[in-house]
Parts: sequence; structure tokens; C-alpha cells
Amino acid sequence: MPHRTQTINGLIKKIESYDPKADFEMIRLVYDYAKDAHEGQFRKSGEPYIIHPLAAAYILANMSIDPVIIMATLLHDVPEDTDRTLEDLEKNFGKEIASLVEGITKLGKLKYRGVERYIENLRKMFIAMAEDVRVMIIKFADRIHNLTTLDALPPQKRYRIALESLEIYAPIANRLGMDEMKGELEDLSFKFVYPKEYERVKKMRDEKLQGKEKYFKHIINITEKELKKSNISVISIHGRNKKLYSLHKKLIDKNNELGRIYDIVAIRIIVDNVAKCYATLGILHSIWKPIKGRIKDYIAQPKPNGYQSLHTTVFAEGGEPVEFQIRTLEMNEDAEYGIAAHWHYDEHGSRRPQKDIKWVQELAQIQKDILNKLSDLEEMKVDFLQSRIFVLTPKGDVIDLPEGATPVDFAYHIHSDIGNKCTGARVNEKMVSLDTELRNGDIVEVLTDKNRKGPSPDWAKFVKTHTAKTHISNFAKSKNGGLSRFFNILPKKGDK
Repeated sequence: MPHRTQTINGLIKKIESYDPKADFEMIRLVYDYAKDAHEGQFRKSGEPYIIHPLAAAYILANMSIDPVIIMATLLHDVPEDTDRTLEDLEKNFGKEIASLVEGITKLGKLKYRGVERYIENLRKMFIAMAEDVRVMIIKFADRIHNLTTLDALPPQKRYRIALESLEIYAPIANRLGMDEMKGELEDLSFKFVYPKEYERVKKMRDEKLQGKEKYFKHIINITEKELKKSNISVISIHGRNKKLYSLHKKLIDKNNELGRIYDIVAIRIIVDNVAKCYATLGILHSIWKPIKGRIKDYIAQPKPNGYQSLHTTVFAEGGEPVEFQIRTLEMNEDAEYGIAAHWHYDEHGSRRPQKDIKWVQELAQIQKDILNKLSDLEEMKVDFLQSRIFVLTPKGDVIDLPEGATPVDFAYHIHSDIGNKCTGARVNEKMVSLDTELRNGDIVEVLTDKNRKGPSPDWAKFVKTHTAKTHISNFAKSKNGGLSRFFNILPKKGDK
């Protein structure tokens, strides 16, 4: 990232390109104030400190984000690292900007180490999310720039920051649907946390893609011609390389068999309405044969974080498998920016209409409550930082579960009583064992017996969610407690 070419003039020009009505005088005042406050401070890289908030602001300006958030980003380190206070910021720039900076300041530096540090960091993040999710958008930009300058830090600190980014920041960005930021956080961290794997995966991807540019250009040309013939106007069509960390995880899943991964390059087609998404899918399938089991309709059934798109993999020219992703412009912005799309300006300089984001506060509150009860690090990672799947009830309601979840986890997610009285399950209308791992898009029906007393202790060996484990454990304790009370009233040896 060429930080030295980033200037306040460049930032203002970038903001002007998507929001010509922004208060540019105020943006310049904010920058001058931050520059003055950080005067004499330097980064570990030796650069003046102001380079950092300016670079973080650029990251958000590249996403066409509301200038209010960008101004708070320019000021985000001022109260913590200088003698200027939050009161000073409020007096100079108003309550909204000061409140956002306060949210970042609360996240602040952590005095804990080990597991306590991890839990405290998560708790602070979920509090910030519940209060104002814009704070997390600023924090992600701050962290992305910090990751680009990790080389200036000692190896141990480098590793800790990268690991924290990979295990905390990226999964939260994922839960908020912020695919671009999640990918950046993962790939920038990957090379510091797993350097050997990073080099290996990069080499594998580069070798696989070598000389393929012409092929994909050819496929894109054929697609464009066929869509034009059917009067489907395309907003854009382009290839997207799979991110390295995402490829690394998929390789683990596929036993390191690169040939089983079809989306190393995905061709993304953006059209102007939902009907054209489905028409495009039909045209692709009329040109090339689709691969069985690789058609996914995330428009009709969005992922839990709101992601919508049609995916299909076809045997293209020469029998080569090629993945296509088809979506509208709004779906694409939602997929790339996630929750940040609510503060995103479109190509006409209009702010996207504010949708209901109450779900973010609810999610944050639930996670914060879970954190208050958890102390086991691995359990915590599995419960809500692991990759998520979505499954459906027979009525079509979407249920969000961690990867590897079973019908018992699903049952307890619906209601504790359904979990306790669960006797069997149907997945996609077929009877399955209760320890079956559920997959994205499965339709799950739980069978219950009202006479069942409670869960089997054996379920604790395969359930994944904290909720299911807690209910099974509590039932086992109450059962053992009852037995011990029974044995306590029996006459003991020697009693008369």
C-alpha cells in the first residue's frame, strides 16, 4: 500500500467522487486537528503517526463510506495517544463524531494476557457492536492498515496481532457479512501466523492460474455474447481469484486435492434485477453442462449474514470446471461491504436506504451474554467464531449454526424442550442418526417423544453448540443429584 502517496487532498478527492455534497472544509479541519495532535509521534516504521489514521480513512473511502465515519477514523487514536480529550473532540466536531471515537477508545489497549485477553477483547467488541456497529467498521480499517505494517514490529508481537486478527477480527467481519474486509484481514494475517502454509498455498494457486488468463477471458466473451443475444444487459462481468486463506481452509477440507476445488477463479456476473439473475443462470446451463450438486440459490435462501447470490459450476470449454456467481448490484455491495453497506454511497452519490439493523444489536447482545458464561477458549471459538452454516426448518425458517453442528444442536436452538425430548431427525426427508453433521441448506425436521425424560449423556460427545452442551450437562447433574439424594436416605452400614 503506497502510504506516501496518500494525502488529505487525495482523500477529499476520493470522497468527492461519491459524495459531492460532503462538508470538505470540516474533513480538512478534522485532518489538521489530528495531524497537530499527533505532531512529534512516529510509527515503529519511522513514519509520522498521522500516516496511520489517514491510511485507515482511505480504506473506508475506497468503500464509498459516509464521511462522518471517515472523520471519526482520522481522529480515532487522538484521545488515547495524545493530550486531547473526548470533550475536546465533542466541542470541536460534535457529539456524533466524538461518540464514534469514544467507541474506539473503549476498545482500547488490553491489559490482560492469554485467555483473559481473548475473552476481554471479544466482550469489548460485542459491546461496541451493540452500541454502534460503525465503531467496528472503523476498527477493521484500523486493523487492516496495522497488518500492512507488521514488518516493523518484533516477531512475537507480529504473531500475536496477526493471530488475534485471524481468530477474532476476521470471524466477526464474516458474521457482519463484510466479505472484502474479512478476506483482507485473513490474507494479511495468514503469512505471519502460518508462513510456510502461506507460501505453499500461494505457489499452488499461482501455478494453477499460470497461463489461464486467456482461457477465462474467452469464457467471459462467450458469456457476454450469449447474454446479449437474450437481451440481458450486464452491469459487469469479471473473474475473481480465491483469497489465499480461504483456499488454505478449503484445501484442508478437500485433503489437499487442488483438483477438487472449482472456485480458484470465480466469474462474477452483475445484472440489474433478480429476474435477470435467474435468466442468466438458465442461459449458462444452456451453453454448458452444470456440475451436479454445485447449484446454490442464496437469493431465495440467503446466508445468515444476509449474503445473496446464485452460484453454479459448469463444465466449460474443454471440460474445465468454472464457477459463476450471479447477483444484482445491491447484492454485490451487500456481499462485499456487509453491514457497512448501510453507510455506503452508490454511483449516483446517494446514501443507501437504511435497513433494519436491529439484528446486529441482538447478535451482539447474545454473544456478550454467552461470553459472560464461557471461560473455555476452544468452546468459545467453536460456538460463534467458527465458520457458520445455515439450515432450514420444514417451514423454511433459516437457522444459523456452527460448522459441524448436528440435529441435536438444531433441536436445542429451536427450544430446550425440543432438545430434551428429541428422539430422531429427518434431514432432506431422510431419517438420519442424531450425530449426523448438518450441511448448508439442509432441511431438518426433529422427531420428539413427549414421554422422554431428557437428553442422553452420550450426546455431549458430538454436539457443537454451547446451548446444547449446557442443557445436556445440566440434565446429567440434576439426574446424578437425584440419585445421590436417594442414596443419602438409605441406611448406612452401622446405622440402627
